[in-house]
This record gives sequence, structure tokens and C-alpha cells, in this order.
Amino acid sequence: MHVFQDEANLDLYLTGFLWILKLTAASAVIALVLGVLLAAMRVSPIPVLRGFGTAWVNIFRNTPLTLIIFFCYFGLFSTLGLSLSDDLNLNNYWLSVVGLSVYTAAFVCEALRSGINTVPPGQAEAARAVGLTFIQILRIIILPQAGRAVIGPLGSVFIALAKNSTIAGTIGVMESSNAMKELINANGDAVIEIFLVFAGTFVLFLVPTGYFFGWLANRLAVRR
Repeated sequence: MHVFQDEANLDLYLTGFLWILKLTAASAVIALVLGVLLAAMRVSPIPVLRGFGTAWVNIFRNTPLTLIIFFCYFGLFSTLGLSLSDDLNLNNYWLSVVGLSVYTAAFVCEALRSGINTVPPGQAEAARAVGLTFIQILRIIILPQAGRAVIGPLGSVFIALAKNSTIAGTIGVMESSNAMKELINANGDAVIEIFLVFAGTFVLFLVPTGYFFGWLANRLAVRR
């Protein structure tokens, strides 16, 4: 552990994981909102909305995340001039958040849609019979039950998001994989040690997160 006794190296290590937390938190919130909207479109009675939701899922779920992040940088920023901040580091951070969010929203949507399929159709039919609109049925009856049914799968999606956040390093965000690369370049005799510390940090953070979502899923499971 002698590499991390150097204060500069320790700061680099902590900064890398701080960026991972920031990327994961912002992307998770946006992906959850987008995913709910897309799931609503996927089960909407309006064909145009269903088509839009289906196209989004098929495009982003089947496109490598690295390509999406590269497009955000070289397409949106370099070619189209979309700037999200005057600070280049912050601009790259927000471009990464956009890429991670649109990609993860497709998986959130599909997880929610599978949860919607677990809700008995009779509940929606009964709600329609008393005059509720599609939006009211979705908001009051369907989504609350679907959300409780897919807490476990959503946990897996967000754990994958935390790991996928390392791809932001390809456009210059100083997240953990970039920090690890810099430490290895400067300390070639400690490659195994550096790798174990970075990999171990992910495991220490994500394994309890997985257990938490499993516990929450059991606590909130819909008893039928």
C-alpha cells in the first residue's frame, strides 16, 4: 500500500471515486425520470408514443455505451457546438451524464415495463369502468405496483450504471479508471497493488448496494 501513502496519490484515488459517485447520482436520477416516461409511452394507447418509446429502447439498448459517449463529445459538443458549461471538465462531465442517462433509461424502461406486466389487467379495467383516464390509471394504480415489483432489477441497472460510469474517462473526465491509469503510469512497479485497491473499492461499494436493493425488494414486495 506504499503508493497510497503519498498524499498526492491518495487525493487522485479519492477524486476518481468522487467523480464516479457524481456521475452515478446525476445519471441515475435523470435515467429514472426518462425511464418512467418511456415506460408510459411503451404501454400508451397512442401508436406514435408507443413507436417513439420502442425506437428509443431499441436504439440505445443495442448501441455500445462507448459510442454514445463519443457521440456526445464529438457529435454534440465538437460538431454541433452544444456546450453545457464554460468549464471544460464540467462540460465533459455533463456530456457524460447525458450519454449515461439516455443509455440507462432504456434499461429502466424495460425493467418497469416488465413490472407493469405483473399488474393484473382487471385492475386497469375496473379503473376505466369508474372513469379514470389512462394517465390517472398509470399514476395511481399501475406504476406504484410496478415500481415495487422491479426494485431488484432496478438495483441491478443502477449497479451497472456505477460501473459504466468509468467510460466517461474516454472523454477526459478524471474518474477512477483514469486515476488508476495515471497511478500505474507513475508507479509501474505497483500495478497489482493499484488494481486491487481500485477493484476492491468497487466491490466494497457495490456488494452492499446489491444486498440493500434485495432487502428493499423483499420489504416492499406486493403480496398476492
